[in-house]
Amino acid sequence: MFDFLDTYPYLLPVIIFFGRIIDVTLGTLRIIFVSKGEKYKAPLIGFFEVLIWIVVISEIFSRANDMVAYISYAAGYASGNFVGILIEQRIAFGIILCRIYTRKNGRELVSIFNSNNYGATLLEATGSMERIEIIETVIERKEMKKIEKIVTEFDPDVFYVVEDVRVKQRGIFPKTRSLMSRWRIGK
Repeated sequence: MFDFLDTYPYLLPVIIFFGRIIDVTLGTLRIIFVSKGEKYKAPLIGFFEVLIWIVVISEIFSRANDMVAYISYAAGYASGNFVGILIEQRIAFGIILCRIYTRKNGRELVSIFNSNNYGATLLEATGSMERIEIIETVIERKEMKKIEKIVTEFDPDVFYVVEDVRVKQRGIFPKTRSLMSRWRIGK
């Protein structure tokens, strides 16, 4: 398959390095999709992950006989983890629950969320020192920056926690634009 490596053996470490980056990046994404219950995306990504890994490992077994190839393999693995995490953060796939604790009037924050098409639930509670209000909202992970901005503008001393959610059903959620709606005439 890589017969040109007999002529240009110095390319083997480069191919190993970049093959491992792609392979491990796909592995990172596959694990995320498995944990989110994406039963169609995870196997598809897994197929390409293993295909790339098999090609790279076969080249190592057949041609690699020096430390540079082995270091390329290890460096590609480490870099693939890094790249996978960067991509995962960029796509921000998934659903989260943001629980906000404030001493201010939580009804105002719920109203702000509602005006931005986010559903929110208000709970009254007693904290360790005084009465507080807890506001919960379930959002897409990619919306967290916007929620963070809204919340900190509302209360600069706010405390909030974020948890992963596997499934959401019914509720008030912002309408999402489909990829195809961008090209529809008159929309």
